[in-house]
Amino acid sequence: MGAVAQTKKRNTLLRWERAMKETPFDSIRDLKLIETHPEHFLEVLSKGTVSTNIFLRRLHNFALDMDWVPKAIIPRRQWPKIEFKDKRGITLKEHEKILIGEGSAEWRAYYNLLWHIGGSQSDVANLRAEDVDWEIRVIGFNRMKTGSVVQLSFGSELANILNDLPGEGFLLPRIAMMKESDRAKAFIRRCGLTGVSGVSLHSYRYSWAERAKEAGYPERFAQENLGHRSKAVTRAYAKKAKMKLPSLEEYEKEAANKLVERQSGRGG
Repeated sequence: MGAVAQTKKRNTLLRWERAMKETPFDSIRDLKLIETHPEHFLEVLSKGTVSTNIFLRRLHNFALDMDWVPKAIIPRRQWPKIEFKDKRGITLKEHEKILIGEGSAEWRAYYNLLWHIGGSQSDVANLRAEDVDWEIRVIGFNRMKTGSVVQLSFGSELANILNDLPGEGFLLPRIAMMKESDRAKAFIRRCGLTGVSGVSLHSYRYSWAERAKEAGYPERFAQENLGHRSKAVTRAYAKKAKMKLPSLEEYEKEAANKLVERQSGRGG
């Protein structure tokens, strides 16, 4: 567990460390690798979740690649199938319901930034005033997970949101200081109060990708914004250089205008 952690960085390292502390791993935590048998792994899997399955596979494959175990502890075909829950984006109606009744201007700004930018919850929470270039109307930041650069143009709606935020330092000072888990819990509470279910903060990324696809936003631009390996992009578009990305807001407006023109034409 410790050896794999040494190969991780940034948020990926934090996620790994959290995963290794999960209760299902307690039964093997102090076992020597050579003394680990299939029944030990099956016990972990029976007590865990999909996440447990994924991280145990990674531990297992790492040990095999390093020749620390002579053969597979569980043959590849005998691993329980990983079945992910269906994921979806937050709809505009749900987003509006989440905003209604939210007494904190900072939290409203946070949800709106997630809606317009599509970044991860931590990337958006840690945005700084220095990341906003008002002269060329671009917001740029490094993804915390990979370190890659995102440069996204913004339109008038996002500009209005940014205008109300601090002119230096963190745009969302209190939220930036919170743990990911605490932000996630706060969002779940907000959803519970508004009757929104089946979504998480990560659902804003799926929403951004789904809206981008519907508006005709080029897939390569969506990949640059959300990441080339983003499951949100893969799902929405069904399937590198750094670039300045156009505003999704403008694409949406253009798509809406074309729809009005077509409807007007049919009416005439």
